[in-house]
Amino acid sequence: MTAWLDTLLFGIYPYICLAVFFLGSWIRFDRDQYTWKSDSSQLLRAGSLRWGNNLFHIGVLTLFFGHFVGMLTPHAVYGHFMSAGAKQLLAMAVGGVAGVLGLFGLTLLLHRRLTDPRIRATSKTSDIVLLVLLWVQLALGLATIPLSAQHLDGSMMMKLAEWGQRIVTFRAGAVELLADAGWIFRLHMFLGMSVFLIFPFTRLVHVWSGFGTLAYVLRPYQLVRARRLNLPAGQHHPGQRHTL
Repeated sequence: MTAWLDTLLFGIYPYICLAVFFLGSWIRFDRDQYTWKSDSSQLLRAGSLRWGNNLFHIGVLTLFFGHFVGMLTPHAVYGHFMSAGAKQLLAMAVGGVAGVLGLFGLTLLLHRRLTDPRIRATSKTSDIVLLVLLWVQLALGLATIPLSAQHLDGSMMMKLAEWGQRIVTFRAGAVELLADAGWIFRLHMFLGMSVFLIFPFTRLVHVWSGFGTLAYVLRPYQLVRARRLNLPAGQHHPGQRHTL
């Protein structure tokens, strides 16, 4: 029973989440572009929004790219200059600081959304659920740090990274790598995958637009030329300067 549940949650569920993540985002962009926004409540009350928003984004973006690079980069790429233990210490330090910043910022945002009557009235159920889910996810991530400190050789971190690499490369044997993982690690991974599952149905879709703006760096300059109008004799374009 346990083996079947592990296969379902960590061998099949990741692909369901990724499929919904990509296809759902594409369908929403294609069919409901007017809902593709962050739904900012700044106009209702600024207050603690700036602190909460900035701390949350700094922490979460650091954690996202840290997890993305840390889990999906094969050990052979960095193994000749960094050991698994050193990588784990680095992940614990950077992840701990980023997690605290993100959790503190998210607490401000969640308190603001739940206690302000106007903001609460305009909030969707998905907004509250999303904030609570992210808060629990950040708290679980911080809770894994003391557990990671019990095996500083990086062995568990290597197994978790290998699991992620086998999932994205469709290789077998991923589930078996989690046999020794504690329940906090498993719950943290499950909620992390669930964030991808609900992503297309929440305001998180605006993250795609943030990454899309990077395309402007590579976009060629736009050439703007004045259009010559054929006006009757004696008339001038309103923006045309002329002398007597």
